[in-house]
Amino acid sequence: MSQTSEKHYKAKIVSRRDLSPDLWVIRVHPGGNFHYVAGQYATLGEERDGKLIERAYSIASSPYEEDLEFFIELVHQGSLTPHLYNKKPGEMLSCRRIAKGRFTLDLKSGRTHHLMLATVTGIAPFVSYVRTYYHDWKKSKAPGEHQFYILQGASHPNEFGFREELEKMAGEVPWLKYVPTASRPWEVPSWTGETGRVDDVIRKYTDEWKLEPEKTSAYLCGHPNMVDQGRGILQRAGWKKEAITEEVYFIPSDAPPAR
Repeated sequence: MSQTSEKHYKAKIVSRRDLSPDLWVIRVHPGGNFHYVAGQYATLGEERDGKLIERAYSIASSPYEEDLEFFIELVHQGSLTPHLYNKKPGEMLSCRRIAKGRFTLDLKSGRTHHLMLATVTGIAPFVSYVRTYYHDWKKSKAPGEHQFYILQGASHPNEFGFREELEKMAGEVPWLKYVPTASRPWEVPSWTGETGRVDDVIRKYTDEWKLEPEKTSAYLCGHPNMVDQGRGILQRAGWKKEAITEEVYFIPSDAPPAR
C-alpha cells in the first residue's frame, strides 16, 4: 500500500479469527496513536487500481487496548470486504487517524440501566462498552453504578463472535447480563440457548430484567430491520425518543450494502 497522507496510518493486521465462511474477527495495529471512545468506529481502506477504497467499521476493542479489533461480515458484492477477507496477519491496510461516531455510552442522562440490542456484528460497540467499563470497574474507577443488559441475535450459534467472553464476564461481574438468541436453531440441534430474533424476545427480557423506560437507555445496532422493529417495540413500551440510540450498518435497498 503506497498511499499514505496526513489523514492515514499504515495499519497492520496482527491476528485473525474465522467464525464462519463469511464472518471473521481481526486485530489491527493502527500504525500510530489512535484515540477513540468506546462505541466509535474506525475507517479502514485499501488502495485498488490507484484509488483508496474506504469503509467504516465499529471498534470492538477498548480504548485501553493497544490494538483495534473488528468483527466483519463478508459482503460478496461489496467494494472493500472481499479484499479484506483475503488479507492475512502481517498484511497492511490504511486506517484514518481519527475515529468518529456518536454511538457512545450514555453516562450523563441519569439513566443507569443500559439495554443493548444487536444483530451479529452489531455487537462490536457493545463489546467495547463492556471491556472499557470492566477495566474501570476492576480499578474501582467506574463512572458510577451502571447495569448492562445485552441481547444479541444471529441465525446460527457460531455467529456470536464474542459469546464466550461475554458469558464469562457476565458470570464474574454483578452488572452484566448477556443473552444470545438464534433464529434458526433447528440447523444446530445442540443449541440449548434462547431462540428467535432479537425483536421476538425484547418484551420477554425487559420484563424479566424489570427494566423501566425512565431508568433505562436503549441502544440498537446492526441490521436495519431489527433496529426499526426494536425501536417500535420499545417506544410502545414507554421508551422516549431521547432514551433510544441507534446505529444501522447499511441502508436497505435493492442493492447489497457496500461494505
